[in-house]
Amino acid sequence: MASSVGQRGGAWSVTAGGYGSSMDWTTLLLDQLTFHWEAQARPRLDGLGDAEYVWEPVPGAWSIRPRGEATTPLAAGGGDRVIDFAYPAPSPTPVTTIAWRLGHVSVGVFGARVASHFGGPPLDYGSVDWPADAAGALALLDQAYAGWVEGVKGLDGAALAQPCGPAEGPFAEYPMAALVLHIHREAIHHLAEVALLRDLYAHRQDR
Repeated sequence: MASSVGQRGGAWSVTAGGYGSSMDWTTLLLDQLTFHWEAQARPRLDGLGDAEYVWEPVPGAWSIRPRGEATTPLAAGGGDRVIDFAYPAPSPTPVTTIAWRLGHVSVGVFGARVASHFGGPPLDYGSVDWPADAAGALALLDQAYAGWVEGVKGLDGAALAQPCGPAEGPFAEYPMAALVLHIHREAIHHLAEVALLRDLYAHRQDR
């Protein structure tokens, strides 16, 4: 039976008579991220400068900064720089710089999961040597993204259905597919926030 795809109530759907058990879920899940990365997210980071990387749009913004200038109780890092953090987070949640958001995506979103699920090197907020400049941050991001994509490529349908395991704490029993979707949502929305910060920097009043 031929498959059909259409919109119902604003949501895309595939008819039941379509792909069935031959659906390539690995490719579909990856396309959610890789299309956005290649067409929008990564090109929007081209030309990122060092001043823009650490620009604080409002007072009290969280960032990555020299250890001696840390402003939060749980600021973490393995080298000369730390990333601002507090738990529980203040209310309202602080605005974060491009540096902070790229660090979160590189380490907390991609890197830690590459380490815990795909055999990558250990990586967490407390041990990473945070980049001092935009070029270093983009190199770290590219490396973490590539490691995640390569890891997901190795997951077949059976692996995607398996519990993601103790590395995900209270979500250990969720299927690996749910983790993949979560990581992609995190990356997409944080990188969209970075794009907005770039627009705000380009139109700032003190330029």
